[in-house]
Amino acid sequence: MLTNALRYAVLLALASLAAASDPEPAIPYFKQVRDVSISAPDRQNYVVVDAAIWNHARPDLADLRLYDGTTQVPYQLTSERAATFAEESEAKILNLAQRGDHTEFDLDVAPVTEYNRIHLGMDRKDFLITATVTGRNDLAGADPAPWPSPSTLFDFTRENLGANSTIALPVWSFRFVHVRLSPGILPKDIRQATVSFLQEKKAFWTSAGNCQHSGEQKHKTIFTCDVPSSMPIDRIVFDVPASRANFRRQVNVTNDRGTQIAAGSISRIRMNRAGTTVVTEDLTLNIYRDYTGRLTVSIDNADDPPISFDRVQPQSVERRLYFEPQGKTNLKLYYGDDKLSSPVYDYAKFFREDANSVEATLAAESPNPSYRDRPDERPWSERHKGVLWAAMLLAVAVLGWMALRGLKSERMTQTGKTPKS
Repeated sequence: MLTNALRYAVLLALASLAAASDPEPAIPYFKQVRDVSISAPDRQNYVVVDAAIWNHARPDLADLRLYDGTTQVPYQLTSERAATFAEESEAKILNLAQRGDHTEFDLDVAPVTEYNRIHLGMDRKDFLITATVTGRNDLAGADPAPWPSPSTLFDFTRENLGANSTIALPVWSFRFVHVRLSPGILPKDIRQATVSFLQEKKAFWTSAGNCQHSGEQKHKTIFTCDVPSSMPIDRIVFDVPASRANFRRQVNVTNDRGTQIAAGSISRIRMNRAGTTVVTEDLTLNIYRDYTGRLTVSIDNADDPPISFDRVQPQSVERRLYFEPQGKTNLKLYYGDDKLSSPVYDYAKFFREDANSVEATLAAESPNPSYRDRPDERPWSERHKGVLWAAMLLAVAVLGWMALRGLKSERMTQTGKTPKS
């Protein structure tokens, strides 16, 4: 009897460790539903994740499901961030020389066949020049093809306003490029040249929350921002009047616990030297850590007068759900089941974003009319903790009794006595 009780206790303890399998998606377990209207059913479509989805879906959006009737429609969830793709190769510098008051040279870009950027490595600080270029397929060939838009190159180290030494081009395939620099750079200053084919993907952004000017504190301009706690904030944009230029200010962002979640600088440069003008700006700051609904933005003015801002705006990078309608003009998007994990589709494994994809229309959010609570799918041990503890205590008691009985039997055997059964 005791042996049977021990066996039962051990089996019960082992069974309690078996966890429930991952929940499967089912339409009745989603709290929210949206109609998806498709105007171009013959091509790739997408829907944009809006504030309603962020408010009622899982924070990681793992519970989003597209349905055609009762059949899932595979999708790929993407973040529409800016991206650059470039392979850089060093070019040979030929015929480097000073011609009158300026520097000229040729570049042999082989074996590169296509490029749209030329980056010059220069041992020189504090300059502002222009670079004009022409292309040809033969170094001594006639009739070179000019690019009519000179590039402005600069280094404002002294003003602490940054630098640029990259010549921007359309996509070229000429093997040789002739570069002419305006006065200010000597041949000995040219150290290296590289070419690259730069491809850029534009980012798409959605406003998230708002910021209010909170005043000036010890050479600092302070903004307080209220942001939705369910929506990720990826950057803050600073709108500065066009009349304000030639500044660089350090910026610090903290959450409502005082923890720093971003730091960097904003700047705008508009300078003219010897008839050459450069205009550049960077008025965004990326957010790289968690936040909790309120942000404090501090702009360090040092000893300069404060900058007047038209707007300080938190933004979230746009999330898109891409899918193939397969001729369908209406689907349904369900979400609001926090038990689900992210789906795994072959479509996502081989996904490529189509430049001609079309945005599908999301109807207003509504409660799922067939919604009901999921059954309790917790492991047996979570649902019956009292029984589990009782079984474990019983197993310990039985094991202890058996150990004592064995010890007593061994002692009696050593003394020549016969143990009682």
